[in-house]
Amino acid sequence: MQDWLTIHEGSAPLVIGLPHTGTDIPAAIESRMTSSWLARKDADWWVDRLYDFAIDMGATLVRTGVSRSVIDVNRDPSGASLYPGMTTTGLCPTETFDGEPLYQAGQEPDAAEIAERRATWFDPYHAALQSQLDRLRSRGPVVLYDAHSIRSVVPRLFKGELPQFNIGDNDGATCAGALTQAVEAACAISGAGLVVNGRFKGGWTARHYGRPETGVHAIQMELADRGYILDPAGPVSPDNWPSPYEPERAEPMRGHLRRVLSACIDFAESQR
Repeated sequence: MQDWLTIHEGSAPLVIGLPHTGTDIPAAIESRMTSSWLARKDADWWVDRLYDFAIDMGATLVRTGVSRSVIDVNRDPSGASLYPGMTTTGLCPTETFDGEPLYQAGQEPDAAEIAERRATWFDPYHAALQSQLDRLRSRGPVVLYDAHSIRSVVPRLFKGELPQFNIGDNDGATCAGALTQAVEAACAISGAGLVVNGRFKGGWTARHYGRPETGVHAIQMELADRGYILDPAGPVSPDNWPSPYEPERAEPMRGHLRRVLSACIDFAESQR
């Protein structure tokens, strides 16, 4: 087992992917970058801690500790855009969400290095996801829940303030409508804003694995992180980002997410 890859096996019909919570960057790569802070700025901060209660629910968790700035395991490995015509970051990003360059001039990874990073981190992460899905799928239908968060305001990516809960099933392609409806209903109880297939319809993970006709139902949850940490309304800097994880602030969101994950498990069990 690679030390950067964490797998917790559970028995419930639920696999949670944590593709963007890592902050590890090999020194040889980080030395070519413009800033250590920029290189970690766009992590899904504290999402692994936010969802740690899922272990007690019997969920399986698969997490990479490698920063998305090294390789984004939720992007199409071919390099094709998941959102044609819209601003997004690539398999091995060269800029932040806000457009700041990640690498010093001339130090960006070339095609050979991108292929090496894919073999080193992308492929093993997805092999682990596939293995866990296969293990649980042998017992019946299973839900893959891809867990994410992002700052509430990122003008380069979307207008205005992002809704609290952003549910994605790629316009109904990656899971049964009943699962999406159950997750939406669980979120709605919070009274916070939500959208289905808004700016975030689901990344490569949901689109690649989601095959409801075979019993694998994939759904993505993109949280606006103001729901569990202090989220600066304006520009962020090393002085105010990332905000620390505060258990008392996060606990209400954890309650909402328990309800969401329960809905996922109940759905999968109802299909057995």
